[in-house]
Amino acid sequence: MSHLLHITASPDPDTAHSAGVARELLAAYQARHPAHAITTLDLWGTTLPEFDATMIAAKFAVLRTQEASAGQQARWAEAVAISAAFNAADRYVFSLPMWNFGIPYRLKHYIDIVTLPGQNWSWSRAQGYRPLLSGKRAVLVYSSAGDFPVPPPPDGYADFQKPFMRQWLRFLGIEVVDEIVVAPTLTDPDRLAQIRDTGLRHARAAALAL
Repeated sequence: MSHLLHITASPDPDTAHSAGVARELLAAYQARHPAHAITTLDLWGTTLPEFDATMIAAKFAVLRTQEASAGQQARWAEAVAISAAFNAADRYVFSLPMWNFGIPYRLKHYIDIVTLPGQNWSWSRAQGYRPLLSGKRAVLVYSSAGDFPVPPPPDGYADFQKPFMRQWLRFLGIEVVDEIVVAPTLTDPDRLAQIRDTGLRHARAAALAL
């Protein structure tokens, strides 16, 4: 059975613009694929292990095929369990606001935990970096107070939200099949309603790509 994982990075997903549009996408997807499983992971309600010196040492012990200490092995096992749950999905939907031109720190923490050598990427001297999640697809739903379109205008502010997500997923082998932008949200109510309606229509169409 196919499994879609929705990862929401908004502290209040009940009112967040990106999460609301993502829910429309999920509803459209479920209507087309009633037998598929859908799970939503609220990163603000999820306990994540610290990516500290012990975790870093464990990671490099794995990369260099060195023997890890008991403490490093325990911490690595925590990360592997979270990574395995992420890797098990076939389809992904990410809903995330822009924070200071980038992504929320809670999402970055999650990415650092789940992106593990031997779990969803590998490296060798002969082949370099290789993705291990090829064949999976994702849709990204962004929101931002300012207007950061896809692609960005040449004279606009730097946008580190969208390029980061694309690069990370590409690194793992996950294909980004669509991106939905709900922006600018810092505007008058009438225009915001139009922006949201456009996002909802886009979400229903994006469900077809998954």
